[in-house]
Amino acid sequence: MTDRDMSGPAPADEGRPGGLPGAGPEGQPERRPGRGPEGGSGRRIDIAGDAGGPVVAGDHNVVIDAQHGSTVTLLMEGRRPRPVRRDRVALLPRRQHAPLGRDTDLARLATAVRDGGPVQLWGAPGVGKSTLLRHAARTLTPERDGVLFLDAARREPEDLAQDMFEACYETRGYAPSSPELRRLMTGVRVTVYVDNADFSPEGLRTLMDAAPDATFVVAGRDRSLLGDGTALRLDGIGRAPALDLLARELGRPVGAGAEGATAGDLWETSSGRPLLLLRAAALTRLEPAGTGVLPRPAEVGDLLPLLLGRLDAEPLRVLRLLTTLDDADLDVGHIEALGGARDTDVLCGRLVDLGLAEQTQRGYRAVADVVPALRERDPEPFSVEVLCEHFATWIARPATTAAQVEQHARALEVVAELAERDGRPELAVRIVRAASPALARSLRFGVWGRLLDLGLPAAQLAGDRRAVAYFTHEQGIRSLLTGRRVMAAVLLTEAAVLWRQLGDVHGANAAAGAHQYVPSHAANAQGTLLQPDGGASHLASSGPSAGPSAPDPSTAHAAGAHGTAAHTPATATDPGTTAHTTAAQHTTATTHTTATSHTAATTHTAAVPHAANAGAAKAGAAKAGAAKAGAAKAGAAAHSAGAAHAGASAATGAAGTGAAGAGAAGAGAAGAGASMAGASVVLKVIAVIVAVVVGRVVVSQAVHSFAESHSGSSSSSSSSSDTGLAGRWTGSDGATYEFDASGGGYVSRGRDACGQDASTEFTGSGDTYSAERPIYDTTSGSCTDLLGEATTTITLSGDSAKVTTTMTKSYQQGVQCFSCGTLYLTRQQ
Repeated sequence: MTDRDMSGPAPADEGRPGGLPGAGPEGQPERRPGRGPEGGSGRRIDIAGDAGGPVVAGDHNVVIDAQHGSTVTLLMEGRRPRPVRRDRVALLPRRQHAPLGRDTDLARLATAVRDGGPVQLWGAPGVGKSTLLRHAARTLTPERDGVLFLDAARREPEDLAQDMFEACYETRGYAPSSPELRRLMTGVRVTVYVDNADFSPEGLRTLMDAAPDATFVVAGRDRSLLGDGTALRLDGIGRAPALDLLARELGRPVGAGAEGATAGDLWETSSGRPLLLLRAAALTRLEPAGTGVLPRPAEVGDLLPLLLGRLDAEPLRVLRLLTTLDDADLDVGHIEALGGARDTDVLCGRLVDLGLAEQTQRGYRAVADVVPALRERDPEPFSVEVLCEHFATWIARPATTAAQVEQHARALEVVAELAERDGRPELAVRIVRAASPALARSLRFGVWGRLLDLGLPAAQLAGDRRAVAYFTHEQGIRSLLTGRRVMAAVLLTEAAVLWRQLGDVHGANAAAGAHQYVPSHAANAQGTLLQPDGGASHLASSGPSAGPSAPDPSTAHAAGAHGTAAHTPATATDPGTTAHTTAAQHTTATTHTTATSHTAATTHTAAVPHAANAGAAKAGAAKAGAAKAGAAKAGAAAHSAGAAHAGASAATGAAGTGAAGAGAAGAGAAGAGASMAGASVVLKVIAVIVAVVVGRVVVSQAVHSFAESHSGSSSSSSSSSDTGLAGRWTGSDGATYEFDASGGGYVSRGRDACGQDASTEFTGSGDTYSAERPIYDTTSGSCTDLLGEATTTITLSGDSAKVTTTMTKSYQQGVQCFSCGTLYLTRQQ
């Protein structure tokens, strides 16, 4: 965070074309003859997350590598950064006119804030939420530690939480883990105003949980604040203030007689929404001097086309640029460079005065309803090639900081989408590849993930294998840093395979090196994977343990049950040249063989077939297997969407190819019957079908989840003392679900669609817990292509729970989830 003079544009050597003060109001913009609020100078605190060297996320030290993928090491004890608390925080919006007709609303808001919040302002677009929120941030008495104003438009709650942390602490290049963030922010008494906070109730709760003692005041279109707190609906302003607003915008009193009657009718027709009244006054001002009359009430619905028809070529070109970028903010310097306008800041201020654009914390953007209106009038978008060239060149400048790239991440996201839609996936790859390292360094992992999600399918469409490997690798690193353990294991294993296929030892070592920090329960599902030196590493803990001796017969059963391949010294083979599966033989009774049998030809014997073994790699068939899609993927993981506790531990094995391209997908988890040995009692079998569409092909994926207990081991059956999510539950689908408390969350164990034993860890706090899992294409009879990810969220309410599953990411174009939905649970007594 830096204290920076905002009275003029940023110096050219900062890499940012122009500097912008503050944020514009909704419906009632302040006129600005020059840069800086009210034409003068002001000061603000900018949040920065840039770091030229390594950055730290939780306990991980990360070195960002734009070519071979980032590397991760674990911090030594006591080496975690120690941020220093700021005495007081003041991150305010720019000054603006006091909102007209809002005295009563401001008093209600002040009372709710004094009561400790949280408070939500909600209402229709253009009703004045932003104007009132910004005025409140500047005028209401804040908490003892200060006040923060944040714009949440198209941003993730986790990224806003990092904003709050960096505002409240002197730090650089450090993103604490979620528990550490809550610990650091506990006791910080700030008032946080968040505009455009159009989050779900869960997203809103995630944001507020990040600062437990802060008072939150948020504004959005819909009501999403549930339970504690105050939700205030904001309606239009009254007749008298509406006439005052018209008079202020016209620069003269509203006349009596016919004009006064027309003004009253406009107020009624517009429902008192300031944005529509502002546009009506703007249209009147555009008429020749002395001839302007207020539009008729019947023209309120046509104000936008009428205004657009009065624009000159220069402002119309700038507005066309803004609408091409949809809801993205654009710095005035970029607008000047791309739009070719003179005195761009004044021109953008004029568009704001007309109610066609809004000034934000980060630049300017088109008002939401202007985007479709202008596209209907002028459907030809701004040149995608020009946009890609401009932004890629700008990002590459040494003076362009990670914080500046993150501020324009939404614009970069839109440009990448436009390039792919225009049939130019290679341009999308270029933008995302250029932006990814900077976004990683900014420590805003939400927007980094969104860009990576665009880059991967674009790279696949473009046939850019190196970019596919890079984006897969970085998704794995991001998943590791954000605690998404299963996906980290899946993606890093896959990245190691892809790098080795390309002959990139550096990238393969980086992926394998990061994989060793995947926690044991996720790593166990992976089976074998590549060590940094290319050897085999069999993960029985959070780190590699490739011992030279034969496995202890007393532990062989455990290794098989958890999907960890056990090799004798004579048969420990390199996954880069052959595939491995855990093939512990199972009897129908309670006994298991004490060793896993591996021959040179990797032929395995198992009582139950391994669905994940995508063609047991015979010595003579390895090369052919590598050509299949399954060989290019990191084994065989599966996803359960819709089941509260699906066995979604992504049981994948490492598949590697050597220099000759030989290799096949390995199945890292134990055989389908491993967890059913002995006198295990199956409470319920749930079959959940997840339908996805890839192009025109419908893929149905069945997921079988088990909740089970084993005789001779500690029982996990529920009791009346169970609290939180722990215990057994009956679902609205008639199934029985069971959860065990684990650390700060809950674990459910079962079997995935590939027949692998797996466990799902639900993490969260309070009454909301969630788990993420991969979705694989199983149409070939085994798990092959990784299609995307889905998230299951469980919200507790006493002895009831709501389970919602949504597809959150897709790694291939045209993937949709048709079976995602809602399930309800009732605790068994």
